[in-house]
Amino acid sequence: MAHLQDKVALITGGESGIGRAAAELFVREGAKVVLVGIDETRLEAAAAEIGPDHAVSAVADVTDSAAVAAAVGTGVERFGRLDVVFSNAGISGAVAKIVDYPEDVFARTLAVHVGGAFHVLKHTLPQMNDGGSVIITSSVVGLVGFGDLSAYVAAKHGQVGLMKSAAAEVAPRRIRVNTLHPGPTSTPFQDDIEMRATGKSQADAAVDFDGMIPLGRHTTVDEIAQAALYLASDASAMVSSTTFAIDGGMSGGA
Repeated sequence: MAHLQDKVALITGGESGIGRAAAELFVREGAKVVLVGIDETRLEAAAAEIGPDHAVSAVADVTDSAAVAAAVGTGVERFGRLDVVFSNAGISGAVAKIVDYPEDVFARTLAVHVGGAFHVLKHTLPQMNDGGSVIITSSVVGLVGFGDLSAYVAAKHGQVGLMKSAAAEVAPRRIRVNTLHPGPTSTPFQDDIEMRATGKSQADAAVDFDGMIPLGRHTTVDEIAQAALYLASDASAMVSSTTFAIDGGMSGGA
């Protein structure tokens, strides 16, 4: 039997990158998916390609609690319940020293990552079946620190604290909550961070980042999706309150 047979998964940031790859994999493994994001055109295209029997889309900025609640309502109305939640929406923020970091960008970055994950938890947990799984996409920088990315690093560490608290609260319902920590991943999102951080072309910046990864290369979105599938499925039935790194050894087991 497929790993997510007859499960319903809500995925934020579902229109592209890791979220889109996870959605496609989850459906292949038997799930229905609720795709949530800010790009209506890409969301609708993704849902159409996956197929109306298996996917529905809803536009929501995760910093807007009411919009998240409405998106959750759309998913529950369509498929009846939630079994898996993949809180995956994110932005990179600025690349700057703390003394020069734009305060509005710092606040927005935390609002998307920490506030957004909070809103997703707040509105999905009441709709989740007992025994379900919540996955929050953090980052390798949620396990270690890097300069010039203070908002992103702080936000990704903040998600770990939120995860730990949520995992304790919902354990009596056998709902598992974990953070997923990708290293540099081959996406336009990561390309942008790397080029701004190094001031180099995409290809040259990627080489520099490959040099920081013990296994010597970027992770792919499909590999991240496979890790998310493990955490979403019953294969990880006793895994909760953990930081699950898929970073080629970059965090060094931190």
